[in-house]
Amino acid sequence: MEFHNSYKDIKLAKAYSKLEFSGTYYLAYRDLPEIIGTYVTGEKSLDFGCGTGRSTRFLKKLGFNVTGVDISENMIEQAKRMDPTGDYQLIKDEYCNQFDDETFDLVFSIFTFDNIPTQIKKQRNLKEIIRILRVQGIFINLVSSPEIYVNEWASFSTKDFPENRQAKTGDFVKIIITDIEDNRPVEDVFFSPENYRELFINTGFKIENVYKPLARVSKSHKWVNEIEIAPWNIYVLRK
Repeated sequence: MEFHNSYKDIKLAKAYSKLEFSGTYYLAYRDLPEIIGTYVTGEKSLDFGCGTGRSTRFLKKLGFNVTGVDISENMIEQAKRMDPTGDYQLIKDEYCNQFDDETFDLVFSIFTFDNIPTQIKKQRNLKEIIRILRVQGIFINLVSSPEIYVNEWASFSTKDFPENRQAKTGDFVKIIITDIEDNRPVEDVFFSPENYRELFINTGFKIENVYKPLARVSKSHKWVNEIEIAPWNIYVLRK
């Protein structure tokens, strides 16, 4: 079956553009300033798979000179609308031909690899990221943990998709984002941590660290499973 990238849909792109750092998404971003401060030197960054620019604007607030790129024209249009002074560029598939070798101190990819359908395509993207990353540069790649597709969360629901429990690397899985008005299921591509590690190493990356953010007891968040189960895996990678 052919993978359908749900985020190319204009209705979902508009709904997604309104999403903020709440609920389960808060855990994706909470620790990133400290992680970035620990590993990254330099100010030039690329937000690879920027979507509607949420992660790009996040990097701008941290002081980075950042360019956001995405394959979805709808998403880029939403990003430009929300951030008219930002640098947002459309790319074709995995190719960042407009950038020279060793251009960026940081390549930042938040949720993007959940929507890259095959191992071959993932590998091509990683090779392109290695090409444009400076020698001492850092690639931060945040992806969904396998557990996110078989549990309930503050921002997601998977209870209607029991078939997710049998998913293997490369299979399509479904999840509903409950934080937006568009409640149609989103289709992701399941990829195990073991396969990610193998893929990173075979592509030429060294794994510096892996973070699995857990929630803390808080009156401002109504957690479901986030305190005990990490919904995200954050890989810190170096050439």
